[in-house]
Amino acid sequence: MELNYHDSRPIYEQLVDAFEKLILTGVIEPDQKMPTIRETAAKFSVNPNTVQKVFAILESDGYVYTVKGRGSFAADPEPLSEKRKAAFLADFKGKVRDGKAVGLTEKEVKDAVAEVYREEADD
Repeated sequence: MELNYHDSRPIYEQLVDAFEKLILTGVIEPDQKMPTIRETAAKFSVNPNTVQKVFAILESDGYVYTVKGRGSFAADPEPLSEKRKAAFLADFKGKVRDGKAVGLTEKEVKDAVAEVYREEADD
């Protein structure tokens, strides 16, 4: 996991996204202890307050849970994955409606989706 200092997104958002992906893909397993705020801050050379914000967001979004005196642990990714899929589909449907409103055809949308999946297969 690396930070991209040329990315327009704030550092905390990059860290949130990175941890979410690690949890969703099982790289960080359910109930696995998360690195401490100090460890994470030192590893990425960021302010500990930034990392505390990252962990607060992860906890409020259900990606981690905290046990007082023991630290933070990764949550089970299955419900999170379903939640993210539902949110994505809602956003996607909104974008399809926007595309329809500007004149995109169903075939053009399907072709665009197929193109993205082909690109992923080529990587």
